[in-house]
Parts: sequence; structure tokens; C-alpha cells
Amino acid sequence: MKQVQEVKLTTADPSGIGLFGLALVTLVASTQKLGWTDGLGFVIPWAIFLGGLMQLYASMLDAKLGNTFGATAFGAYGFFWLAVGASWMTQAGVFGAELASQVDGKQLGVAFLGYLAFTIFMTIGALETNKVLFSIFFLINFLFLGLGLSNLGILEGFMHEMAAIAELLIGILSVYGAGANVLNKHFGFSFLPIGKPFGIIGKNRPQEDESSQHASH
Repeated sequence: MKQVQEVKLTTADPSGIGLFGLALVTLVASTQKLGWTDGLGFVIPWAIFLGGLMQLYASMLDAKLGNTFGATAFGAYGFFWLAVGASWMTQAGVFGAELASQVDGKQLGVAFLGYLAFTIFMTIGALETNKVLFSIFFLINFLFLGLGLSNLGILEGFMHEMAAIAELLIGILSVYGAGANVLNKHFGFSFLPIGKPFGIIGKNRPQEDESSQHASH
């Protein structure tokens, strides 16, 4: 008789490292937007490696876990930071003077508003994750709204300032979220509170009798 041996491969929850990547890049980038630091020379590497590659790594691990929400979120924002880093490099002339001369901030404005629409959907999904993650997505909406409208020349100064403050708060909350995720998993209990899901969105199902419920399972 042939024996079949099953091998189970486990994957760790990547939320901690993904949130840490988001935290560091937003903290660094926000200091430049707020005028606390100058230039993008040291922002670009953090955008590529922390904002981009670290979140993409988390996205791939979440995909292995079958977590569509986490894989999509980390993947979309990871590629966002890679694109932003490349955009800053283009503007700085890294890819040549000709491309740098063709830079139009309004194109970025449209991209940011596209990400705003995506983030609204993700914010709705975050209602049923935890309150820290929901708060992060809620603030990301203001970041993209500010970036989008300021790049389109609409209330430019006010929108830029709003985006900068939102980005700083995202960084602070993401540091907490990353730490809470790691320590809560490590200790096996809620060492740092992240807040329960809101519980306001659920699937409306018709009343079923007991036999039909067993059949559906």
C-alpha cells in the first residue's frame, strides 16, 4: 500500500514588516513635504527599498496566505512608491535631460486621484480588519486627495500642507501598527490594542433552517 505524506508549509503574517515599510517611507517623505528636511536625495532610496520592495515582499507573503486584501494593499502601495521614486529620479534628470524637460505634474495629479479612488475601496474593507489599520487607510485618503489636487494646481498650498500632515500621521500610526502586529503574534495575546473590527458590514443572508445550513457547509 502506497503511503502519502503531506507536507504543510507555513508562512508568517507579513503585516508587521509591510506596515513598517510604509511607516518609514512616509515618515521620511513627510519631513521633506513639511520643510523639516531638504531635497529628495535620501528620500528616494527609502521610497524604493522600504516603501516599494518591502511592501511588495509583504504582498507576496499575503498572497501565499490567501489574504486578498493584504496582498492587494501592500502590492498596490509598494508599486506606488516604486513609481514615485522613479518619477522623482526622472524629475532630477537621472534618466536624461530630455525626459526631465517633459515632466508635467498634472500627470502625477491624475495618478494620485486614481490611488485616492482605490484607497476609498480599501478603507471600506479596512472597516472589518481593525481600527488601527482603518485609521491608516482613512489618513491615506487625505494624503492622496492633497497630493492629487496640489499637483493639479487646485488650492496648491493648502492641499500640499494637508498631504504632508496626513503622511506624518500615517507614518506614526504605521509604526504602532507594525509593532502591535509583531508583539501580539509573538506573545499570543493582545499586548498592544489595535481595536476590533467595526462590525457594520456583513453579508445579508435569508434565514435558513438547520438542515440547509449543514448542507451549505
